[in-house]
Amino acid sequence: MPNYRRKYGEGGTFAFTVCLADRRLRTLTEQIGVITKALRATREARPFRTEALCILPDHLHTVWTLPDDDTDYPARWRGFKLRVTNALGERIWQPRYWEHTIRDTEDFANHVNYVHWNPVKHGHVREMDDWPFSTWHRWKRESGHTWEMSPDLRP
Repeated sequence: MPNYRRKYGEGGTFAFTVCLADRRLRTLTEQIGVITKALRATREARPFRTEALCILPDHLHTVWTLPDDDTDYPARWRGFKLRVTNALGERIWQPRYWEHTIRDTEDFANHVNYVHWNPVKHGHVREMDDWPFSTWHRWKRESGHTWEMSPDLRP
């Protein structure tokens, strides 16, 4: 069994990937209302700021900033997964998730770009603007950001 290490301390920004147990399913986009409602309820119960989010059929990527006095993202993911499980009446999640502590502004930009590029990477759309289940639209509108794909992300 791997020895998983978690960051403990004060606040922070983190990137996450959460996957369905059966990656052949399209549950997350087919049940987008359940997913977004569960995310909102989780945020209301245990605040965090969503920096970037992309929901794909079988997994989601997000970057969250937690309050300064809080690093308990495991409780947030447990709450989110439980809300979705209860709403759907079935367990759909892999038991673990991938997490990464954002180190600096370059790391932040790389992860936000990765989150937003993901539907293109997986062949769901040709352009990020075409994927409806992403914060890319908000990010572009609010920041005036013009996205430049890192060469290592190019197909």
